[in-house]
Amino acid sequence: MGRMVTEGAGGRVIAGRYRLHERLGSGGMGIVWRATDQLLAREVAVKALPLDETLSAAEARRRRERTLREARAVAQLRHPHVIVVHDVVEDDERAYMVMELVDGGSLADRVVSRGPVDAAEAARIGIALLDALGTAHTAGILHRDVKPSNVLVADDGRVVLTDFGVAQVAGATTLTESGSFVGSPEYTAPERMSGAGTGPESDLWSLGVLLCAVLSGASPFHRDSLGGVLHAVVTEEIRPPTQAAPLLPVVRGLLERDPRQRLDAASAQRMLRAFLSTGRTPATAAQAAVPEPLRARRSVKRSVLTAVLLVVAAAAAGVSAAALLADGGDDGGGTPTSSVPATPTPTPTPPRTEPAPSTASGSGTGT
Repeated sequence: MGRMVTEGAGGRVIAGRYRLHERLGSGGMGIVWRATDQLLAREVAVKALPLDETLSAAEARRRRERTLREARAVAQLRHPHVIVVHDVVEDDERAYMVMELVDGGSLADRVVSRGPVDAAEAARIGIALLDALGTAHTAGILHRDVKPSNVLVADDGRVVLTDFGVAQVAGATTLTESGSFVGSPEYTAPERMSGAGTGPESDLWSLGVLLCAVLSGASPFHRDSLGGVLHAVVTEEIRPPTQAAPLLPVVRGLLERDPRQRLDAASAQRMLRAFLSTGRTPATAAQAAVPEPLRARRSVKRSVLTAVLLVVAAAAAGVSAAALLADGGDDGGGTPTSSVPATPTPTPTPPRTEPAPSTASGSGTGT
């Protein structure tokens, strides 16, 4: 294919049609510019993978295929809370994705600039994202990187799930670079950390972490090292922030370590809507049946299983420690780059295994 990028007043022109302007954001999975579709005279966002001359031809091809997979995945979805993909063009083996331009920043930027949101706003955001994820899951698409920097909040309040760059599509080959892990550790479900596979429930766990982060300003799994993050996600008692108290039944249900026991999307939506209507969040039947002291004990009892999972987590999931954390502090695909908060990139250290009690079972949320 011939070169499709030309220079001109106001910036480069992609495919003879899309004129690039200022950069909106960048990350490990791409760079995004504000652009003008000169054919239709409208503002758009154009995403491209960064050029990396150190990559082999095979690695470059994998990155390009990942971008194309994102475009195909999102192009299948029609939902007001999912980013709209208008077009995909290529230039000398480099792919560009043309998307709607959402005026407004990321949810991460919003929390950083304005502070945490209140429970009502968190519930509204949660309902919108559950709607978006439900549409994606019905289409056989797992997002796998739900976090505040991958959610846009338009000036009119519209919530938009974006950056499907590491999405998994049913029937498609999973594309990962050698020794890499796709996703953000603080928002990654424990079953993915352990290499036990992923399903729609994994996206719901990530949403539970996101709710904690936007309510308090920090992920409950934020730690200063890779080992600390892994240990927190897989083993430690989960302590939702005090700000999550009004939505605690939903947060606890989404942060259930056993995906089979995790709160489903329909129930989570129903509970969040109930909160917006009544100011109270109903507990699930399972939560109501377990006394609080027993909930705390159950989180400790599962240490045998989770300690084993922690030991094998990196190897089983094909994790490179550096690659695992490298994706945690940016947007992963070109939305605005601040996070809530980003995990500092440390000198990677292997996870530590805590001594385990003699029994293992029960809830991993402290419930």
